[in-house]
Amino acid sequence: MSWMLRSLCLTTVSLALLSCGRSESGASGELVVKIGASAPLTGPQANLGKDNENGTRMAIDDLNGQNITLGGRKVRFELVSEDDAADPKTGTIVAQKFADQKVNGVIGHLNSGTSIPASRIYSEAGIPQISPSATNPKYTHQGFKTAFRVMTNDSVQGSEVGRFVAQKLGVRSVAVIDDATQYGQGLASQFEDAAKAAGVTIATHEHTDDKATDFQAILTNIKARNPDLIYYAGMSAQGGPMMKQLKALGIASRFMTGDGGCSTEFLHLSGAEGEGAYCSLPGLPLGKMPKGADFKTRFNAKYGDIQSYSPYCYDAVMVMVEAMRKADSADPAKYLPFLAKTDYEGVTSHIAFDANGDIQGGVITVYQDQGGKWVPQETLGGSH
Repeated sequence: MSWMLRSLCLTTVSLALLSCGRSESGASGELVVKIGASAPLTGPQANLGKDNENGTRMAIDDLNGQNITLGGRKVRFELVSEDDAADPKTGTIVAQKFADQKVNGVIGHLNSGTSIPASRIYSEAGIPQISPSATNPKYTHQGFKTAFRVMTNDSVQGSEVGRFVAQKLGVRSVAVIDDATQYGQGLASQFEDAAKAAGVTIATHEHTDDKATDFQAILTNIKARNPDLIYYAGMSAQGGPMMKQLKALGIASRFMTGDGGCSTEFLHLSGAEGEGAYCSLPGLPLGKMPKGADFKTRFNAKYGDIQSYSPYCYDAVMVMVEAMRKADSADPAKYLPFLAKTDYEGVTSHIAFDANGDIQGGVITVYQDQGGKWVPQETLGGSH
């Protein structure tokens, strides 16, 4: 090798090392650990996305107050937040951006439709991903060792709720509507199978989309069939207006939605017409979560009302960082094995993962809109 080529190689290596140092070290020599977070921060689901972001941010702020060290260096955790607009294509763009930035871990995505395609990119990059809210079973059943979730999946939600409406609400016929997303179609399918197994007749299964605002045609068709219950698998941005429109059409059927509609935004959008509606949400009611009361007080003081998933975002961050602490490293390859062996007392529950990355012992709580508030009715499944 000539002296000129040797000099060029040494210069290249030196620049690469300097570049690596800048990405990992703060001004005072601290170790900067980047936590990526992605959710819809614009569009009709922005209320849920901001709730997720705030739950993640609160965890990072708490951790930065603990003077954590890894490998003998003080750590500063940094939130890198991206808007995926609840769009699968945008979700993969965000995932690739996180991979290129070499973030140390990802909290997200909010939706199953974005989490599932993004998970392949994180797997290929070796970046651990914990979703606080993607409930489609496929997310953790693709064989990716980097994918985890801290919320009960739709295999549990759909089956438990399908039995609940038959056994506890006395429903004999139901009209099912899904929003044509991976989340909505998956939850509707699980619910429908369980309801039929419990003796419920499916009067019709209709489809809309996650951008729709007019449900008159669908609801008119359902009205003619006069089911005991309308079950909507989708988000609050559609569920709230749907509730108002079915009341305007004089439909007497009861109404139920899944976790995507189990938010304060649904209550706001449906108004007085939402009275009596049911929803289901994975996990215990906030007041019965192990550390729910304290979380609620602190979150409300900083960000206002909790929408749905912020406590799970908080836990997702804490679980990820606990694995880093046990590994004494923020290197994904080093802390990933510890993440798989999680045994953590979180805000929402005791958190441990099964072989797929799903939370063990997950439960579902059914709520009813009573006076403009979601009031817990019954917790289903698990060992609650």
